[in-house]
Amino acid sequence: MTDSPKKIIPIATVEVVEEVLVPLYAAQEKIYPRSVSGLFSRWRWALVWITQLVFYGLPWLDWGQRQAVLFDLGARRFYIFNLVLYPQDFIYLTGLLVICALSLFLFTAVAGRLWCGFACPQTVYTEIFLWIERHVEGDRQARMRRDAGPMTLDKAVKKSTKHALWLLVGLWTGITFVGYFSPIRGLWAEALGHQLGGWEVFWILFYSFATYGNAGFMREQVCKYMCPYARFQSAMFDKDTLIVSYDAERGEPRGKLSKHVDDQAKDPHKSKGHCVDCTLCVQVCPTGIDIRNGLQYECIGCGACIDVCNEVMDKVNFQRNLIHFTTQNAQAEHGDADNILQHVFRPRVGVYLLVLLALTAGVLGGLLSRMPLKVDVVRDRGVLARLAEGGRLENVYRLQIMNATEMPQTYHLAAEGLPGLSVASEQDVQVGPAESRWVPVRLQIEDGSADSGSHSVRFMVTEVDADQRKPIHVTEKATFLVPR
Repeated sequence: MTDSPKKIIPIATVEVVEEVLVPLYAAQEKIYPRSVSGLFSRWRWALVWITQLVFYGLPWLDWGQRQAVLFDLGARRFYIFNLVLYPQDFIYLTGLLVICALSLFLFTAVAGRLWCGFACPQTVYTEIFLWIERHVEGDRQARMRRDAGPMTLDKAVKKSTKHALWLLVGLWTGITFVGYFSPIRGLWAEALGHQLGGWEVFWILFYSFATYGNAGFMREQVCKYMCPYARFQSAMFDKDTLIVSYDAERGEPRGKLSKHVDDQAKDPHKSKGHCVDCTLCVQVCPTGIDIRNGLQYECIGCGACIDVCNEVMDKVNFQRNLIHFTTQNAQAEHGDADNILQHVFRPRVGVYLLVLLALTAGVLGGLLSRMPLKVDVVRDRGVLARLAEGGRLENVYRLQIMNATEMPQTYHLAAEGLPGLSVASEQDVQVGPAESRWVPVRLQIEDGSADSGSHSVRFMVTEVDADQRKPIHVTEKATFLVPR
């Protein structure tokens, strides 16, 4: 039997594709914002001054014999002017956070990212650091030429000076921030005497370098990639939200102006629009976007492009506000200022405002009517019930009495709820200003005067020496155990 001939299967040629390395992150070109002056620039700097005067100055204010605003985590007390808050007042912090969230919704629905462009700490410190950079290295073109050139003595001196000033601002910011949690006068004395504790050093350096890095290097990267507000703002925007807008109908087609432009060429219905394509709106933008491309999440609403565009429009004798604050619906209707306001203040804004006012009034009312005396009752777990001298049945408790006033107070302890119930321990307790004190309390009844089991009783703590006002009175429930 002969073997059948073997089939020859041709091998297909396989094209070898070279591996291509795809970078995970695109290279980011450094942005050199151009300096600009105008209405919104002045507003931005006014808010820089206001916010920084409050931030740097508030810890130095005194209220009586203490720092006016101090969050003393070690003692678990928050001092805010005449308010002394304890961990039990956490409900007010919750209310404050809800108010902040609703304020964010309201402000974003009305004016978009206007907070980002004018009062956000990232924007404020970036403005401060850019101001230092301009005064040390010069304006945009000078900085670009210096960075592109080789290292020289002049470049080294200017760069070193700039970074030294940045570090000083960052260090001042770090110490001030920690000064809200540790008395700032003592903090500065310890810093100058090289006596700072380990945690204080850590947090001062942490916030110093965070300020230095975020405002000096990362800048727009924080706004574009790290800040969550830029990502979820689209859920709060609609076509009646106030945003920075470019009037494309008036500005397009863009192009350079001729030296011999006549009045007819200034007509927006002619062949050439009002945008002269100078790109200054891009050069002044702190996030490096072109507002002429429409609404972009990177836009922080700072209005720098509006200021510089108005300057250009003045120079070429065109009408201002080619770039301006408006809403998409108002711009489509070619509305004036009144029309813009009608679109901005819509029912959605009214609902946000009413809810925010109601919640704010509730929190403020709670704070103003807050009882400056707090009492917590804890049973002594070591002694549930026992027979004391004289044949009386005794239960032992521990009362935490918190004096939320700035004056020492004396409180009288009493109890009721069972026949013959009396306080067998100290009845008058002294508590220092803004202090908390644990007090052991013994309650007694005649043995056999009550049935076995658990009985509800009430502790009554009353302020002594209330002068002419009504004394503060707090009642707390507890249980009295009668063994079988």
